[in-house]
Amino acid sequence: MQRDCYKVAIVGAGPAGLFAAYELVLNGENSIIIIDKGKDINKRKCPLQSYTKCLKREPCNVLCGLGGAGGLSDGKLNLRADIGGNLNEFTEDAQSLIEKIDKIFLKHGASKKLYGKNFDELEKIASQHGIRFIPIPQRHIGSDKLPSVISSLRRELEGKGVRFLLEKEVKEIEKGERFSLIMEDEIIEADYIIAAVGRSGAEWLSKQAEKLGIKTKHAPIDIGVRVEVPSVVMEDIIARIWDPKFHIYTPTYDDFVRTFCTCPNGFVVMEDYGNYISVNGHSSINEKSGNTNFALLVRVELTEPIENTTAYGMAIASMATVLGGKMPILQRLGDLKAGRRSTWQRIKKSYVEPTLNNATPGDISMALPHRIVTDIIEGLDKLSKVIPGVAEDSTLLYAPEIKFYSMRFIVNKNLETNVQNFFVAGDGAGLSRGIVASAATGIIAARGILKKDMG
Repeated sequence: MQRDCYKVAIVGAGPAGLFAAYELVLNGENSIIIIDKGKDINKRKCPLQSYTKCLKREPCNVLCGLGGAGGLSDGKLNLRADIGGNLNEFTEDAQSLIEKIDKIFLKHGASKKLYGKNFDELEKIASQHGIRFIPIPQRHIGSDKLPSVISSLRRELEGKGVRFLLEKEVKEIEKGERFSLIMEDEIIEADYIIAAVGRSGAEWLSKQAEKLGIKTKHAPIDIGVRVEVPSVVMEDIIARIWDPKFHIYTPTYDDFVRTFCTCPNGFVVMEDYGNYISVNGHSSINEKSGNTNFALLVRVELTEPIENTTAYGMAIASMATVLGGKMPILQRLGDLKAGRRSTWQRIKKSYVEPTLNNATPGDISMALPHRIVTDIIEGLDKLSKVIPGVAEDSTLLYAPEIKFYSMRFIVNKNLETNVQNFFVAGDGAGLSRGIVASAATGIIAARGILKKDMG
């Protein structure tokens, strides 16, 4: 069996892994390998390149490979340190870190257009209705442009000596004098590991943590739906901020509900996780629909007698998958409020044409718990006071949309675990949610290795 040695082995080629490698080579470390079980980003596209012909109709592998799950997202960059996690937990120069990541994306072709103007009026209107609006400077790269940005970053890293080993799955990590990353036909030895596996590798990483004695704890999850409305409903807000984020507490249960991942003129897409399906949204630069979609998510935390939020979320996702016949469930808001299932005949009465047109019309209240359904209805009713039109009977809802934040790894400020020289970064370790925050944790982990190595 082939055996190679490196100073640093990075598991995962998403934003955390790529930016960790970038920080390392920037500081003179070039004995680096990045391993990912997925494909190069240019091979991850579906046979049909159009989003209207592919992502909304065919389940695609959008979670693994170069760029990670974010690589086939619509490329939203939230340039604020407390969005997608809280970088202030780990560094005192969070804002300069955000600016550094932004410059790297710009260098590799990200859009120079910066959203985030005239926030005062939105904050005022939201506050008048008991809603918190989160002002965030943002860039939007676009689903169709992001692959070229990621490919450009890879070329620079390879030019500086970083080795990419794609379509290779690390089966086990063993700890001796060095770490051994065991694959089917190859073993990689390394002095340091950065586990940056993303959402798709979270379960695997948790098993490795249990075996190696790495300390973790359960994190909250978000459960909800993807909301789809005509683009004109949200065009005034989108003109000011590409991905508006509103935080709401619902009247009945006092639960935390938030908007997430708004996709102007976008498409609702299905994500296939194997055992269950979920929904997401995309926006591209060149291909546009007449709708805007966004996630409306309810925060769920569990305490006694069970804290395993992942198992709870997967149980809900599995039930929804069964009820939808392995496709997402689609329902008009008016039907949900009236306690009746949607049919294609009822959906066709709406003035909103679904962009995921192979979803299964049905009753979301049979898949999601009553409390979450109540939170969704109340959250939309409250949001309609700030965005008139989002809570009309014709508004379309797709379920489930569930954000698993993995086990939260217990780390120091350098993102090193209690196992010496084993660092973690990104969404798979429960430290981030999104491209920029994930990239930032990768840089912080890399700096932690540099401190130890130079010390």
